[in-house]
Amino acid sequence: MSNKDLLAFVELERALPDKRKAEERTTDFLDIYTQAPNEQLAAQADRCLDCGNPYCQWQCPLHNHIPNWLELVRRGKLKQAARTMLNTNPLPEICGRVCPQDRLCEQACTINTGFGAVTIGNIEKQISDMAIENGWYDIAIPAKIGKKVAVIGSGPAGIGCADYLVRHGVDVVVFEKAPEIGGLLTFGIPEFKLEKSVLLKRREHLEKQGIEFRLNTEIGKDIAFDDLRAEYDAVFLGMGAYEAVDGGLQDPENKAIIASLDYLIGVTNHNHNLNMQDATFYDLKDEDVMVFGGGDTAMDCVRTAIRQGAKSVKCVYRRAETDMPGSRKEVVSAREEGIEFVFHKQPTAIHKDGDKLSVK
Repeated sequence: MSNKDLLAFVELERALPDKRKAEERTTDFLDIYTQAPNEQLAAQADRCLDCGNPYCQWQCPLHNHIPNWLELVRRGKLKQAARTMLNTNPLPEICGRVCPQDRLCEQACTINTGFGAVTIGNIEKQISDMAIENGWYDIAIPAKIGKKVAVIGSGPAGIGCADYLVRHGVDVVVFEKAPEIGGLLTFGIPEFKLEKSVLLKRREHLEKQGIEFRLNTEIGKDIAFDDLRAEYDAVFLGMGAYEAVDGGLQDPENKAIIASLDYLIGVTNHNHNLNMQDATFYDLKDEDVMVFGGGDTAMDCVRTAIRQGAKSVKCVYRRAETDMPGSRKEVVSAREEGIEFVFHKQPTAIHKDGDKLSVK
């Protein structure tokens, strides 16, 4: 690889992989982005200034060593770059897909204003995908220290805890009540943002590290919590937060009002035949759909409804578009896919007349 071009960020524009056309991608749940060639990844990585005080790294909640692995990508050392990612992040291929980089590392990038940030998220996604696919990660099992820990829940917190412990010689058993690991990563995020195969590959890697997963096992029902405390040296609680926010509008008798997570989980369960007993499938084909909220979950709902064949989909948010808490790129994708946005509106009541709802 040639020497670093210190003016690459001026000479080369920020470039993400192409998106599939909206009319094509709204008919399926596949990834909306194409793959960038390795040469493009290296060229985009070369735009990094390797700042003495890397704001991207400090803005990242995990403080990932972003400039370090960008330099390795620039030099074509992809295997080393992937391993550097994994040193601070147990789920780089997932963060590359769903982490809001435009509000974190990429927002903090020194060249973001004026030139466009380095494409940190996409580089992380593609390099970590290569690592899983090609077995680049070191899965050497360290010497055991004679401790055993139970982890309840296999969402990001549970997986992160289990990964850290097993790397330090602890025997780890993860208990998950669902039929697959991931928590909301698997069941609450649509596949067009996070393919379910990504979680399956990560589980295979974690099992090779020595982590045991006991799926379809609910603590308090299948196994008593006191039994875990007696058998293990420690118990980590990572069950997640599934409580719905109803905005004061929920009516138990009005089944046309659906909680966002209930909807998303039901669609995932249906699309993948996961046989979750408490998941309800809502088919919104040919329906007029209105989603309240402006975060990433709202975007997941409107974009899922479009893919189900809804007649029309509106996103209603009580503040301005600039105040929306979700990722900007999700709003852009939603607009491309035909979602209508209504701002500065707050629903105060929902009325039912036969099969139709009206919003006040």
